[in-house]
Amino acid sequence: MIEENVLRLKKETAVNGFGEPVTLVAATKTRTPEEINRAIAAGIGDIGENRVQEFCAKYDRISGARRHFIGRLQTNKVRSLIGKVFLIHSVDRDGLADEIARRSRGAGLVTDVLLEINVGEASKGGYPIEEGMAAFLRLSRMEGIRVKGFMAMLPASRDAALLIPLADRMRALFEEAKERDEAVEFLSMGMSGDYELCLERGANMIRLGTAIFGERAQPRL
Repeated sequence: MIEENVLRLKKETAVNGFGEPVTLVAATKTRTPEEINRAIAAGIGDIGENRVQEFCAKYDRISGARRHFIGRLQTNKVRSLIGKVFLIHSVDRDGLADEIARRSRGAGLVTDVLLEINVGEASKGGYPIEEGMAAFLRLSRMEGIRVKGFMAMLPASRDAALLIPLADRMRALFEEAKERDEAVEFLSMGMSGDYELCLERGANMIRLGTAIFGERAQPRL
């Protein structure tokens, strides 16, 4: 089933509504290394973990894909990711950006990150969308990190009238940042329940777990 899902999704999500190529990130929270390696063998080139402990436990047991970190990140866990990730999606506050930049400079590296934007849900983290551009301009000046774009999670709703304006605001923010800085490349928006809408409205990176692996099981490391 994993292999069939990967092949189907890679075809369905090859480009977004703007005709741009899409990066499909397999969200691997609670998935076993065996399951993840099957997805990679079927064509997945990018995988994303939500928890640092799982990221570290699986790291040496998986090969052939770029690693992303897509969950909330505590500053005291940053050191475990430096030099091992292609992209950190969840930079949601200046203090975290500072720590990633400091650790990266200490290792002689530049770490690519996305700024997490909160589109209006009080229960979620991230920079308020109204402050997204100011945060982007501020963090883009930090040595040790490179801001590659934005990540957002839309509300868990099937109401297109609610979701479309939020997705469009994220696309507008992305385009403005891209005009200001050629390093900007990714708008990471869309999960298993809403990726089709997000792609239509201009996301070029999506994070799919259930759509690839099926319903989530308990951790079996």
